[in-house]
Amino acid sequence: MTLKIGVIGTGAIGQEHIERLHNRLVGSTVVAVNDINKTQAEAVAKSLTPAARVFDSAQELIADPDVDAVVVASWGPTHDEFVLASIAAGKPVFCEKPLATTAAACRNIVDAEIASGRQLVQVGFMRRYDRSYRLLKEQIVNGNLGEPLMVHCAHRNPSVPDVYAGDMAITDSFVHEIDVLRWLLDDDYVSAQVIMPRKTKHARQDLDDPHMILLETKKGIRIDVEVFVNCPYGYDIQCQVVGEDGIGYLPEPMSVLLRKDAKLSHEILQDWKLRFIDSYDVELQEWIESVKEGVVRGPTAWDGYFASVTADACVEAKHSGRIVPIQIGERPSFYAHSVLKPAA
Repeated sequence: MTLKIGVIGTGAIGQEHIERLHNRLVGSTVVAVNDINKTQAEAVAKSLTPAARVFDSAQELIADPDVDAVVVASWGPTHDEFVLASIAAGKPVFCEKPLATTAAACRNIVDAEIASGRQLVQVGFMRRYDRSYRLLKEQIVNGNLGEPLMVHCAHRNPSVPDVYAGDMAITDSFVHEIDVLRWLLDDDYVSAQVIMPRKTKHARQDLDDPHMILLETKKGIRIDVEVFVNCPYGYDIQCQVVGEDGIGYLPEPMSVLLRKDAKLSHEILQDWKLRFIDSYDVELQEWIESVKEGVVRGPTAWDGYFASVTADACVEAKHSGRIVPIQIGERPSFYAHSVLKPAA
């Protein structure tokens, strides 16, 4: 079976996913595209062999009987509308993060999915598919570190574009740690605190940078994360899990050790795409296979909702200077087993 996919959004990430789904991955083909920029959508559609159909609206693409599953890679504020339409149509949907731009909108998706009686939604938190994080999780699951006690992390970017503003260090960058650390530890958060260090000279006047974000989990694990998005030396993701019996480090990206100019050195990446490019392939290949099998193995709508609530708590903690409780309740039993029930 070849999964026939419709992609909403033909911008940078949309085009990359279309290339993967149509030309590189196994078991899928892109048959339909939509974008607010129809000229761009048409150009992308014509580049495929065979060419994809171009739809004037995302809703028409979702409703088309020739589309088996949907990928939402459009502008963030449109995500909830298109995910809800996919649920109503009974079609599996892969949504790039964020699931929605507000916690309330994420909750609406959760409620709609539960009401439908079928799990259909996967959220694009791709770090769960990174080989380095999976190796670190294996050490935790196998008990090689003992019970985790503390986690120390860093999320560093060499620079950010002018559109990166406000609290995006939390809602756009740190949100990846929110999801992957919760998955890594198999634990939920109960409180958040944000401490603002001295501001770097490299940040724009209107942008706070860096941040120190502190989380506590239900099991009492303490997490600290440095988010520094104007760190000139490169793109650098660090994670250290301190357990009762040992310490596990996130493996460094592979690079050549150089002896040159009286220095011993490793190259440091400058682009996040280079660091996580392989994880996107793994993520979407596993999604294709899970849709065919009728299961949801990746991050669910509940995970997207939990990430949004946690991010909101961190933003509140930053602006209030307080430790903010994270109150979300227990995960619904609907999400206890990620299984797509057959349509009636």
